[in-house]
Amino acid sequence: MVDSAKEVAHRAASDAEHIAWVDEQDNLLGALVRADLRERGLIGRGTYIMLFNSKGELCVHRRTLSKAIYPGYWDVAAGGMVAAGETYEQSAARELAEELGVSGVKLTAHDHFFFEDTGNRLWCSAFSAVWDGPLQLQPEEVLEARFMSIEAVLADIEQKSYCPDSLAALKRYLAARR
Repeated sequence: MVDSAKEVAHRAASDAEHIAWVDEQDNLLGALVRADLRERGLIGRGTYIMLFNSKGELCVHRRTLSKAIYPGYWDVAAGGMVAAGETYEQSAARELAEELGVSGVKLTAHDHFFFEDTGNRLWCSAFSAVWDGPLQLQPEEVLEARFMSIEAVLADIEQKSYCPDSLAALKRYLAARR
């Protein structure tokens, strides 16, 4: 599948965003362009928002093929990089509204942890929210979305490619609830 001109423009704009740059202890060092942070293997901040409905089902979505990391992967959380000057909670609210069209919901903070994978080094903050309204997917970032039971999600991750960073957030969330 060929990326649309709109997706290419969105990726270029996303790569040019100034995001929070931190050290190994999550101390703020400044702000860098996203692409520069990634290319240099430096550490940023990321947010993960697990969106549930009132039945306890989790919203999973598939990332567009134009994403810089984990293109086309399934994701168990909305989220993204914390922009320069943002708090983790501000980033979480912004990302949830941008990706899934959900705003005005209470965000519950759950965890703060370090995640590292090829091309992805982050201090992460995980949140959850409950929403029963319609989703408005951002076409440059999300191909499709649906709510699934936790049991179905755990079975699905054995069959499909899911983003390892958001899976880490979900697994930590589930472990804390046991």
